[in-house]
Amino acid sequence: MKTEPHQTAKHGHLVIIGGHEDRQYGKEILTRFVELSGGENARIVVITAASKIADEMWGIYDQAFGDLGVRQVSHLTLTSRQDANDEEKVRMVAEADGIFMTGGDQKRLLALIGGTALDAEMHTALKVRGACIGGTSAGASAMSGHMLAQGKTDLLPEKGAVSLAAGLGFLHRVVIDQHFSERQRLSRLLSVVAQNPYLQGIGIDEDTALVVERGRGIEVLGEGSVTIVDGRTMDTNMADIQERATPELIDVRLHLLPAGSRFYLPTEDEPLAKPMSPSLRDFLENVTKRNPIS
Repeated sequence: MKTEPHQTAKHGHLVIIGGHEDRQYGKEILTRFVELSGGENARIVVITAASKIADEMWGIYDQAFGDLGVRQVSHLTLTSRQDANDEEKVRMVAEADGIFMTGGDQKRLLALIGGTALDAEMHTALKVRGACIGGTSAGASAMSGHMLAQGKTDLLPEKGAVSLAAGLGFLHRVVIDQHFSERQRLSRLLSVVAQNPYLQGIGIDEDTALVVERGRGIEVLGEGSVTIVDGRTMDTNMADIQERATPELIDVRLHLLPAGSRFYLPTEDEPLAKPMSPSLRDFLENVTKRNPIS
């Protein structure tokens, strides 16, 4: 199903995908990424640094974007941090309208590009030029400032079950998990929030995307849902229990946003935005406005 683009692409967008997005049939999510990048004439670069099978990943997305009519798709190959500081590769990002990060291992992705000139140029692309940055699976987890590095997925949350690392920082005070419902990762996200209550957890299902428009709002695309876990007002005994014990979590808030959900902050031109709870509005304020240049 094709969606109509929201007419403010210059604000810059993030297309955060929970993995296994459709690349063969309707391609709803990839179609939206292309639209937000500027359509068939957009210059799109594909970053495969998260994957150990980079050439195979490139082939998949070269085919998918070609099927959508994109004329200029380039593979940005990175095998070292020196590559991520190479002037020619940084120029590819500087000239791109859309930047897409494939799946793999988010730790591998950050080890190659975190803190490099390429990393800085991606921030400029999003925040100054209004480009669209997409990421699927590992490429989605890497988008936040705090990134899930590893963690168990048992039935209950546990103290010490997860660990975080520095991410790319396109979003702040959130942590993103992917393949969410399919791999039953609610307990993992609860563990993150319990240990780090200042973070809001975002769980994204497969073939589902959270689209963030800077300064404006969000929409959910695809076949599943986005789950938001907010523990900032919770009571917990996490500090007092032993490692691997299950904590008490009282008054944790959970929002479920199925595909088709759209929420935008009111503006002078559009003062009558869709009504929303204060806690959801706070989430929108966080993901759309807490995103400085530095």
